[in-house]
Amino acid sequence: MWQPKSQIGVGDVNISPLAKKYIQQILETERITYGTFIAEFEKEFAAAHHLRYAIFTNSGTSALQVALHALKKIYRWQDGDEVLVPALTFVATVNVVLQNNLRPVFVDVDPLYFDLNPQLIAAKITSRTRAIVPVHIGGQPADMEPIRKIALKNGLRIIEDSCETMFAKYQGQPVGTFGNIACFSTYAAHTLVTGVGGLIGTNNHRLAVVAKSLVNHGRDGIYIAIDDDQGKKKKDLFRIVDRRFKFTDVGYSYRATEFEGALGLAQMKDWRTLIKTRQNNAAYLSRGLADLSPLLQLPTIRPGSEHIFMFYPLVIKDKRVKRLDIIHFLEENLIETRYLLPLLNQPVYKKLFGKLEGKYPVATYLTHHGFYIGCHPGLNQHHLDYIVYKLHEFFKK
Repeated sequence: MWQPKSQIGVGDVNISPLAKKYIQQILETERITYGTFIAEFEKEFAAAHHLRYAIFTNSGTSALQVALHALKKIYRWQDGDEVLVPALTFVATVNVVLQNNLRPVFVDVDPLYFDLNPQLIAAKITSRTRAIVPVHIGGQPADMEPIRKIALKNGLRIIEDSCETMFAKYQGQPVGTFGNIACFSTYAAHTLVTGVGGLIGTNNHRLAVVAKSLVNHGRDGIYIAIDDDQGKKKKDLFRIVDRRFKFTDVGYSYRATEFEGALGLAQMKDWRTLIKTRQNNAAYLSRGLADLSPLLQLPTIRPGSEHIFMFYPLVIKDKRVKRLDIIHFLEENLIETRYLLPLLNQPVYKKLFGKLEGKYPVATYLTHHGFYIGCHPGLNQHHLDYIVYKLHEFFKK
């Protein structure tokens, strides 16, 4: 059996010749703040998702925090107003709600797709509910049609947490276009990798203006990039000069650099190939592991949805199998793993909310029995065959 020389990770970074060329151009021009690379990356990313606006930030978490802040400001939400969040997601989804002085209200998730269960939303809505944050888990869109209908009926805003999912379509429509605002991540191990980075996407002009200001310290939108005053004369120039150091909000320094923009732009040229490779790798793993389906729940793709497989999730079905045993076995054999987005049992949330597990049975089960491995473009057939072989070896024991 072929043996890996290093760990088979959950993510992969590949700096292409085009990306290196772009980085060299930046070094030669010495322009590292917002410039042509970020601007073009934002433009191409927005177009690929059928969005009017995309704003590049230093992380997906920053994007989420700003998105909620912008909605809170525009729609005049009050401290303590409620935001519905899934009971299984990365902690950033909930942290940004708290950081905006809002109250997260948990909703249990679907056992097959791991995303917010629309059938459980209505019971959680109160007079103080202001928004829903559906999370597109691991590369697959949430069930947006019923979520959108509930939001419309109850006057709620939708923030799509799409940090783990980009380019995927739900009923023919790309993620990011179902709500008021959407957030994506380009952190390591995600679909497009820029090291650090995230994007805010929206079709709402006012939201875009406020969000961009907040990313830039809350600065007056007349002056965001250092060349916004270039080519201006007389009254137009003096108007910008007068306002370029004015701040209209308590914002953040959540800007990224041209280096990250260049890495993102280079990958935009190949995003279809990157996605197809992930999907092919996931299909190969599913075929190889099909005979283990009585023991392991393999990924399920929702009818009418695309799945880009940011990772390959598995859930233990056999009660005799301890997750810790399989995790240790895989890690010892150089196959990196991650737990499947445990949220309710996080120490900080136990302090803040008390005992949550048990109130959300599906999320609780997934928290204790789910995990994931990689299926990124950096894997070849040797890697995939090795993963399949090792999982069979474990269950033979």
